[in-house]
Amino acid sequence: MSFTHEKIETNNWLMIALILLVITVGGLVEIVPLFFQHSTTEPVPGLKPYTPLQLAGRDVFLREGCYGCHSQMIRPLQAETLRYGHYSVAGESVWDHPFQWGSKRTGPDLARVGGRYTDEWHRIHLNNPRDLVPESNMPAYPWLSENKVDPKAVAASVRAMRTLGVPYTDADIAQVPESIGQHTELDALIAYLQVLGTAVK
Repeated sequence: MSFTHEKIETNNWLMIALILLVITVGGLVEIVPLFFQHSTTEPVPGLKPYTPLQLAGRDVFLREGCYGCHSQMIRPLQAETLRYGHYSVAGESVWDHPFQWGSKRTGPDLARVGGRYTDEWHRIHLNNPRDLVPESNMPAYPWLSENKVDPKAVAASVRAMRTLGVPYTDADIAQVPESIGQHTELDALIAYLQVLGTAVK
């Protein structure tokens, strides 16, 4: 059977099979080498796993869909590094499952937001963003200050992350209730935001 343009373009199933073959080969060529590059599989120096409270905050970040408007990936372009800081490197996200790089920016990138604002600034901003940024279109999250963090859910998250390769110990899991205490989801989200990007100077 000769593969002429006419034969490929007039046979739907053949065209679909060849498209899938090209996508599969192209995807493997792009993705597989990343598993063998140390820069993408080893943490940057100084990177620590999230504390239980920070991990709870990350879960709130995901649940509330914050990634829909805020990327966590600074590209190596001058305009981006001048505004946000050092470009993102893969070693910062080796323990993020799933990582939050993304490209959607209705709001600013959060990759280097850690330490840029005070806890109180974040508290006011998350309760009602327009109190600090009048033109903001970000929704308010007043319920976060009322919801307590569930230690059992956090312990389950820590165990799941350990299964995925994050170096948590049995002692870390045992200390979750003490670490969480009476913290609210707002406290947890602020703790998560305050650690973002702090491993890379």
